[in-house]
Amino acid sequence: MRALLARFPHLGATLPRVDLGVAETPLEEWQVAGATLLVKRDDLSAPVLGGNKARALELLLAEVPPGRRVLTVGATGSTHALAVARHGARLGLAVSVITWPQETHDVADATSRRLASLAAVTAAGSVGGAYLRAGFRRLSRRVHWIPAGGSAPLGAIGQVNAVLEMCDQLDRAGRPAPDTLVVPLGTGGTAAGLLVGLAIAGLPTRVLGVRVVPAAVANRTRVLRLARRTRALLARLAEERLPPLLGDRLEIEQGAYGGGYGRATAEARSALQAMRDAGGPPLDLTYSAKAFAVALDRARRSPDGRVVFWLTFDGRWLAGAGTGTGSDLSPRGR
Repeated sequence: MRALLARFPHLGATLPRVDLGVAETPLEEWQVAGATLLVKRDDLSAPVLGGNKARALELLLAEVPPGRRVLTVGATGSTHALAVARHGARLGLAVSVITWPQETHDVADATSRRLASLAAVTAAGSVGGAYLRAGFRRLSRRVHWIPAGGSAPLGAIGQVNAVLEMCDQLDRAGRPAPDTLVVPLGTGGTAAGLLVGLAIAGLPTRVLGVRVVPAAVANRTRVLRLARRTRALLARLAEERLPPLLGDRLEIEQGAYGGGYGRATAEARSALQAMRDAGGPPLDLTYSAKAFAVALDRARRSPDGRVVFWLTFDGRWLAGAGTGTGSDLSPRGR
């Protein structure tokens, strides 16, 4: 939280957080498949199971009262659910996850298996069924609820810090502000936090959310509502007025979804192969490969290197899961 605390020192007293090892992540220039772009390596946000969820969970898990079980929901291959289970285990928390089916691939299958080893998993037949079961459990008041994707105003503050961190890195490198940040768009917490951070930094950069879930979940109204709530919460905690949000800075790419959550597309497979050929980090076909395909296309049309791909997926653990990439993730860490 160094970048955020540097701008709003009062948050040191008002923003509780737990130590998940979250630290500044590199901002790198890559040349991949004929495109030059910057990559914010948020896959490396934590020593074990980084990615965008670690930034949210260092705030969301700080709210868990002693003795409470953590409850969340997600698809069977949910990287959010895995992150909650893994980081919750590191903090000595019991975690329950209610899942629903998704179209699958090797990374989703590996995620599902690892999730079952770290949390108490209940399978529901549909998204609605999962939320219904979660609602009944929440009535008992013996669980601490974390919403799907960790997409709540408190969690999104972690992404505000991430984009301010990127701004500091650009300043140190003497680079101009990017034109576009390309990020997967699921439940919207990352995109919302980036919008708030860019407004605070005063940058004209646009956020391009690559939709990877149904439009009823990922849409402009929901993202901007979450961004406004995040801005309001941060202003209250920091006890400062914040710059207004500009809704026209959000763009949503609709064409990468593929018609089903987790469904691989030809463009995502091509981007995944391009990353492998370049010796880059692992991607997944649900989120990051789809966003990377769009980032490559934008970068080819903007050859000055002012497109940033926001890498939200940490696949370092996947070699131990039999997928041939990354390193192992165990309940005791690496």
